[in-house]
Amino acid sequence: MSETVAIIGGGQAAAQAIASLRQQGFDGGIVLVSGEAELPYQRPPLSKAFLAGELERARLLIKPAEFYKQAEVDARLGVRATGLDVAQRQLQLDDGQSLSYDHLVFATGGRPRPLQCPGADHPALHYLRTLADVDAIRERFRPDARMVVIGGGYIGLEVTAIAVKHGLQVTVIEAAPIVLGRVTCPEVAKFYTALHREAGVDIQCDTCVDRIEDEAGVAVVVTTSGERFPADLIIAGIGLLPNVELAESAGLDCDNGIVVDEYCRASVSGADVPGIYSIGDCANHPSAIYQTRLRLESVHNAIEQGKTVAATICGKLKAYDQVPWFWSDQYDIKLQTVGISRGYDAIAVRGDPESKSFAVFYFREKRLIAVDAINRPAEFILARQLIPRQVEISPQRLSDDTISVKELAA
Repeated sequence: MSETVAIIGGGQAAAQAIASLRQQGFDGGIVLVSGEAELPYQRPPLSKAFLAGELERARLLIKPAEFYKQAEVDARLGVRATGLDVAQRQLQLDDGQSLSYDHLVFATGGRPRPLQCPGADHPALHYLRTLADVDAIRERFRPDARMVVIGGGYIGLEVTAIAVKHGLQVTVIEAAPIVLGRVTCPEVAKFYTALHREAGVDIQCDTCVDRIEDEAGVAVVVTTSGERFPADLIIAGIGLLPNVELAESAGLDCDNGIVVDEYCRASVSGADVPGIYSIGDCANHPSAIYQTRLRLESVHNAIEQGKTVAATICGKLKAYDQVPWFWSDQYDIKLQTVGISRGYDAIAVRGDPESKSFAVFYFREKRLIAVDAINRPAEFILARQLIPRQVEISPQRLSDDTISVKELAA
């Protein structure tokens, strides 16, 4: 009897799993269950080129509609999974139907962490995660509008850069002492703070939002120190919550995501659950390189885990242990990050931040663990070569810009 793979989710991980299943020779049924009405689409451009109006809606699709037709995918769009019977391998859907499966893949992604303060339901406040979010933001995204961005992470700063280019007046409110504080060192944070301030952005660090008031239809963001920032548009970007509620209700192990092994297999009380997997933003996986568990929000991670789960389903076990990489576009600056810098104890800076072209190498116990490459593609490529090798390399040597990247790679 032919097997059926059910995939919950409509993002990069889901699309890649489908493509890889067919590439691996899986000839059974594939059912895609997505709460959104669109086929799987790219999310990174939402805060970049798509918000800027530089990318057509159709080009967001990861695969065209014809791909799913040729792959014989039963796409259930605008339908949400509401219940799961692990023992019977039955999935309940909100359209009243049930779905039997042999393999179930959670690719449920995440949702924006909601702002918790009085006035957080003000119509001027928006989050940015879906196409519908961008559509709603665009109604207020106009020249000379006053925009307050709550959260100085990647999403907040990318939206800020696009807004400035479109003539909006932007204030960024960040609770931490520096922007990008969870993902970069103070040197990189200082560079991006200066970059945005040069563009006219008012960056307020060490500042917490107390409430959002309404004055004659205009939102006012009020901080705990009493400062008031009128806003025609508010964007909150304070993190992502993994969508694990269905998995938790079915008894699957969850801890900042759905806990999986190196083959993307889920578990209950530490024991593998046959036929259930998780990939992408919602998956918490082990990393042999970093000797810890990671939940990663990156396109690279979603793609590679999509490949891994397809191989696992097809009986071709191949452990997932990738070095993650990310990118961020702000103004004319491209930041490319390789690895996870969390827990670093030393850095080496290559190049001059004043030139807007430099790289920061992060070390822990003398081992290179991550690199931030700002307009430095050669160092980005070098990092992808060096970090998986887990070599010890001299920070002084990396800092010496007279030594070519080719020599460093050798």
